[in-house]
Amino acid sequence: MSGGTFDYNQRRIREIADRVEHEIALSGAPKTERELKEESWRNDDWYKNYPEDLNHYAYPDEIMAEFKKGYEILRKAEIYAQRMDWLIACDDGNESFLERLKEELDILDFELSVKKFTREDEDED
Repeated sequence: MSGGTFDYNQRRIREIADRVEHEIALSGAPKTERELKEESWRNDDWYKNYPEDLNHYAYPDEIMAEFKKGYEILRKAEIYAQRMDWLIACDDGNESFLERLKEELDILDFELSVKKFTREDEDED
């Protein structure tokens, strides 16, 4: 059966977490050539007058700290929703629920301990 108790909405939680991660990575980062081309209404004079527009908006440090906390909370919510989904749907038993929950939270803790929010532009023209 593989879950379904929550209509698989844990995926939506992950999508939100991924978007937050993306915003963290973009904060203050230089725009790619592709992104600059998409802003074709801006010309060289614009960037001479507004050089900050060559970069993405840089959130203040205290906002970035909250974004990072929010990212962690969202990832944990995704894990809890998935594990509870499988338990309620009888795909996991009590023991495997606890084991898998601990395992996934431990993996997340490790990932967060080494996490560097970086931009990954695969198709950066």
